[in-house]
Amino acid sequence: MDRRPAWALFFPLAALHAALAVPFSLAAMFGGLPALATPAAHGRELLFGFALAVMAGYLLGPLPPRRLALLAGLWLVGRLGGLAGDPAWPMLLADAAFALLLAARLVPRFLAAKKWRNRLLSPLLGLLCLLAVASLVVRLAFPGLASPLLHQGVLWVLLLMAFMGGRVIAPAVNGHRMARHRVAGVGVQPRVEAALIGLLVAAGLLAIRPLLWPVAGVMLALAGAVILVRLWRWAPWRLRGRPDLLGLLLGYAWLGVGALLVAGDLLAGNSPSGRLHAVTVGALGTLASGIMLRQAILRAKGRPGEEHWLPWLAVLFSLAAGLRLAFPLAGPPVLWGSAGCWSLAWLLVAWRLLHWRRRGTAAAMPSPVST
Repeated sequence: MDRRPAWALFFPLAALHAALAVPFSLAAMFGGLPALATPAAHGRELLFGFALAVMAGYLLGPLPPRRLALLAGLWLVGRLGGLAGDPAWPMLLADAAFALLLAARLVPRFLAAKKWRNRLLSPLLGLLCLLAVASLVVRLAFPGLASPLLHQGVLWVLLLMAFMGGRVIAPAVNGHRMARHRVAGVGVQPRVEAALIGLLVAAGLLAIRPLLWPVAGVMLALAGAVILVRLWRWAPWRLRGRPDLLGLLLGYAWLGVGALLVAGDLLAGNSPSGRLHAVTVGALGTLASGIMLRQAILRAKGRPGEEHWLPWLAVLFSLAAGLRLAFPLAGPPVLWGSAGCWSLAWLLVAWRLLHWRRRGTAAAMPSPVST
């Protein structure tokens, strides 16, 4: 039965969507598309449009072409609904259907895992898909709840990145250290991972009630510290010859920094807003792009350490995050600078993904047999 890898379609789509959504959003603030003129609309597109597409590409695996085309078609129609000021019901239903079908494919897969830390992915992925559907209902009927719902979504995406990022980084660092130094690294660090999961789950649940924000802030601050300790134990100074791995570690560092910044807002009893961009721009941009390209390169039988664009991408995403965090002090020009860095980075990602997809297709073709 013919099956196509989901990443080969969803990764380039996600990269192009991310590259276009942010400048469209800024243009909307200055009189462009009304649908993206609010922070909630802009945040929803990146969180439940872009991030769900990355999840689909990374976790779905090979699918029959018709099923893959159906999922991609629903996702694309949903993105048109995100651009429409008053989206039609078919667009909303397509967006909801994509999230629910994605949950139906992914949630049962991880229920059978033996370790509870692996089974965590099942409810977490299901929750993110349900939040995507809930955000559509909120958009229509309860617009005042849009920002709190998105803040919740960011906290759970933070947990997903902390978990999945560790599962990608640990074996990659171990493999490099074994090949280079004949010494294994610390690996996944299961006890640290368990503590991190517990702290981030507690922070997400407590953050639902504004009265409990300071307590949630304590949990999130501890989680940020644990993320940075975990990162330190991976010994980044031993990876000087692997800029691809250093880029992933930089994205993981943004997770820790973002958790600490958001914790500061919660401890003060303030709703997090601008500081969430340390997570959604710095961490999500750097980690997602690195993991996406790493998968494409490995599928093409290439070596991620030889992809010279990876360190530049990490720099661009960090610059985009830094400029966005500086916005309250520096004014609107830094928003355009941040958007420019972000969009340029994702256009580069889309180009490199297509390059490696072509190489992988060429490598998979049977060699001609001479007669």
